[in-house]
Amino acid sequence: MEKDVTIWFDEEGDYLEVIFEHKKGYFKETENDAIMEKVDEQGNIIGFSVLKVSALKGKQPLSVTLKRQSA
Repeated sequence: MEKDVTIWFDEEGDYLEVIFEHKKGYFKETENDAIMEKVDEQGNIIGFSVLKVSALKGKQPLSVTLKRQSA
């Protein structure tokens, strides 16, 4: 099954956003201050964002586990 993924980078804001599904949702914090996950009203992950992308240059790979909200 094919699925469109939207990737948007704002160079001036140093911000990367990846969206798996275009639907109503909101961003919430993760255990990593640089990453926010976007979830829909049921808690399904529909995307994520990375703040201060340029600060990652030359550093270890960024890793975070995106979790579904508990019902």
